[in-house]
Amino acid sequence: MDKKSIVAGNWKMNKTQLEAKEFIKNLAPLIQSARASVYISPSFTALQESILAANNTNIIIGAQNMHDETDGAFTGEISGGMLKALGVEFVILGHSERRHVFHEDSSFINRKLIRALKDGLQPILCIGETQKEREEKKTEIVLEEQFLKGIQNLSKKDASNIIIAYEPVWAIGTGKTATSEIAEHVHSFIRKLVVKHLDKEISKNMHILYGGSVKPQNVEELMQQENIDGVLVGGASLDYKVFAQIINKA
Repeated sequence: MDKKSIVAGNWKMNKTQLEAKEFIKNLAPLIQSARASVYISPSFTALQESILAANNTNIIIGAQNMHDETDGAFTGEISGGMLKALGVEFVILGHSERRHVFHEDSSFINRKLIRALKDGLQPILCIGETQKEREEKKTEIVLEEQFLKGIQNLSKKDASNIIIAYEPVWAIGTGKTATSEIAEHVHSFIRKLVVKHLDKEISKNMHILYGGSVKPQNVEELMQQENIDGVLVGGASLDYKVFAQIINKA
């Protein structure tokens, strides 16, 4: 794999700004010689402190979500412009929790993705199937639909700036992990989707990450797969020592 791998930590609704600052201060010395690019998504309240703490390190700070409008009467929401002004560099969109807990549909996620790119943020577009969809042999149908709706109305140039994260819903926070063979099979399918609907060059350069109960014990095997370019880490990214192990093995 020519391109640099990515290890992205999604902290979800965890860590105050002081906890985030302490975490980054402790993590940075442990990953100075890491080969992978390191992305972290703190909660909104910890973003500014995290950006300051990550200054002069190899850690890139992003957000977990954003709204699709630039401003307006959207109580409790945050715009891409606000995130960009803070110094945020990327944003996670379409995470399974946003789709299933908050009932965000693919058209809303697509509008967010378009807005993120306009605001100069790199989107990580999450796609994945549920246990029921997998059992019904619908994995590829679901992934193609989520991918196509996600990139709708995007130019090839804009689409080339997206990171895709495959996160099987049945493997998130459950302790279940797709075997490296299952993950590679799906990643290979996603890469073929990128060739089919965009082009071969974009497919070659696009990062496709795996997310779903990633741990120090399984990251090396996952990263050995041809089409897995990195990992999106949830629970295991909350402990800086464990996260450092994952980063240094990726």
